[in-house]
Amino acid sequence: MTPLDIGILSLVAMVLLVYSGLHVAIALALVSFVGVALIRDSTVLAGRLMALATGESISSYLFGVVPLFVLMGLVVAEADIGKDTFDVANRAFRRIKGGLGMATVGANAVFAAVTGISIASAAVFARVAVPEMLRVGHRPRFAVGVVAGSSVLGMLIPPSLLLILYAVLSEQSVGALFIAGILPGLALSVAFCLAIYIMATRFKGFTGVAVPPPQDDDGRLNILTKLLPLVALVILVLGGIYGGWFTPTEAGAIGALGAIVIGAAKRRLGWRRLWKVTIETGHITAAICFLIIAATMYSRMLSMSGLPEVLATWITTAEFGVYGMIALYVLVIIAMGTILDSSSIMLIVLPLVLPVAIELQLDLIWFGIITVLAVEIGLLTPPMGLSVFVIKGTLADQNISLGDIFKGAAPFALIMLLVLILVIAVPGLALWLL
Repeated sequence: MTPLDIGILSLVAMVLLVYSGLHVAIALALVSFVGVALIRDSTVLAGRLMALATGESISSYLFGVVPLFVLMGLVVAEADIGKDTFDVANRAFRRIKGGLGMATVGANAVFAAVTGISIASAAVFARVAVPEMLRVGHRPRFAVGVVAGSSVLGMLIPPSLLLILYAVLSEQSVGALFIAGILPGLALSVAFCLAIYIMATRFKGFTGVAVPPPQDDDGRLNILTKLLPLVALVILVLGGIYGGWFTPTEAGAIGALGAIVIGAAKRRLGWRRLWKVTIETGHITAAICFLIIAATMYSRMLSMSGLPEVLATWITTAEFGVYGMIALYVLVIIAMGTILDSSSIMLIVLPLVLPVAIELQLDLIWFGIITVLAVEIGLLTPPMGLSVFVIKGTLADQNISLGDIFKGAAPFALIMLLVLILVIAVPGLALWLL
């Protein structure tokens, strides 16, 4: 067999292994090892190349940004800052039709700016926002759909774990990707709010008829107390990166420290909670390290096979064009979202597609935003829908089924697709701030 044949067979083998239930990282590593051994006709050389890939993939100073932003996000979630954000947003939107839904979107957008993890947003607002929306009269499907849809903002609005992962895989600037994610993230938030208003006024059978809750007695001082620490943390992290004061890794460290100080000042983060968050950060970081190591092995095996170069040449000569290639790419990612989580999709697809994007002279920052938006849609699509499963596991009301959550999230997945098409058609939406 030629190296190209081995590369093609490795893709088929990996798909079969993943569909059979093998962990993605193990499938990537196994296929990569066997592929290199067959291409070079030496298991010893394959082992050495895999060891080299292991060391080089996570030894970069840039990779330190992953545990730091994970720690910051988990501390913010553990300190119940998400509830404070929802209370403030609820006060701002309460008199508008669908106001609680808009408050959930607004709170998620702000919360995303200090977490970067959609799972954390889904878990927090399933506990905070869903009971409140049900209490005022919204239907369960709408309530959980709003939370599921808006939770994905954590993967687009910086700091985003997926943008960091894309930066590592594509060797692009984390800071540039963070800045590029701001306007698309805000556009998606506005689109969600407009859709909620339309649904609340025109499709009351879906949303339910909500009775505005009575005005609470939260004074302005209390509102400022809840809002200012979070705003200060956002300005510190994103302002530091945008202003050139910190590298993304340094901003992650500053943000994590700031989140710990805020949690301690609010007396919501004792030593036990901090230890729990630290252990969870270690678990998440170790899982990400394992995935990135396996993806690096897989990328090097594909390079040896020559498959990415052949694919790039074929797409160029076949005259698919830039938009034809992007449309096919998005369809593949959304289809993969039905069975895989977001990180796994990127780790499998990007080593194969990035050479094609480079051959077509695409802006890799813009391409990264397109990738993350497409991957986010997969968080809401059955049967995998990771955010949906997190919400189901967190809900106090177990009468709300997985099917209800998927149906409630469907309109928001469609809105995300429309925003994705907008970003593809108007690259300046992602690149204007750079």
